[in-house]
Amino acid sequence: MKVLSSKIDRLNIEVYSSVQAAGKGAALQAAAILRNLSKEREEIGIVFATGASQLATLEELIALDDLPWNKIAGLHLDEYVGISPDHPGSFRHYLRKQLTTRVPMRAFHEVDGSAADPAKFCTEYARLFRDLDPQLCLLGIGENGHLAFNDPGVADFNDPVDVKLVELDAACREQQAAEGWFETLADVPKMALTVTIPAIMRIPRLILSVPGERKSEIVRRTLQEPISIKCPATILRHHPDATLYLDPDSAAAWQTGAARHESLEVSELKGS
Repeated sequence: MKVLSSKIDRLNIEVYSSVQAAGKGAALQAAAILRNLSKEREEIGIVFATGASQLATLEELIALDDLPWNKIAGLHLDEYVGISPDHPGSFRHYLRKQLTTRVPMRAFHEVDGSAADPAKFCTEYARLFRDLDPQLCLLGIGENGHLAFNDPGVADFNDPVDVKLVELDAACREQQAAEGWFETLADVPKMALTVTIPAIMRIPRLILSVPGERKSEIVRRTLQEPISIKCPATILRHHPDATLYLDPDSAAAWQTGAARHESLEVSELKGS
């Protein structure tokens, strides 16, 4: 059940009664977009994110009937460098388990973290990304504000390339270990391949699933801080068609901060 709809700058915000309800809301919006695109296109480029934040959305999306999977050419956002696709922490492993082996997709183009020449692969994947012209991206926000693997230290709102090799910061790697994808922090790779922020912002529709208490503070920062690479996700407030799906836990810090701000404004008005 939806409990709140709001908007900050251009970013739509939907708060649901639970993680599963938010996932269903995100899936229903994605399904409506896909069905409309199917009327216009024989091939539909879609970008999928990974991680714990996407589980409810993907589960609900896969359960829906009459989706044009036979027209969908999938891409994804990032992958660790030097990791086997069979490793439980690999995003290729995640997407095979959660998506591509469960629906009859037209095609799925994986980010190959095992590529012998990562720089060359980035160039090739960037060309594929532009050729497929994705119309929808399902994504999340990292605890450090990253979009894909664009951590604060490497994020660039005017990045000249669409895919690049990056070094992951400590907060990003700690999140991956804390979510259970790796046994220890030392096991989390230090380098990754990622789609860049301008490439993400070019996609016409973004659906962001950001559930859980661990994401509460970064949701607040995304919605309340000045737009800057200190919190890369703040750039979402400039996207023309992005929707943020939250549950009560992930919305809590933002709603508390907004209520406090409103209270201060009323107090200042009374004192004037």
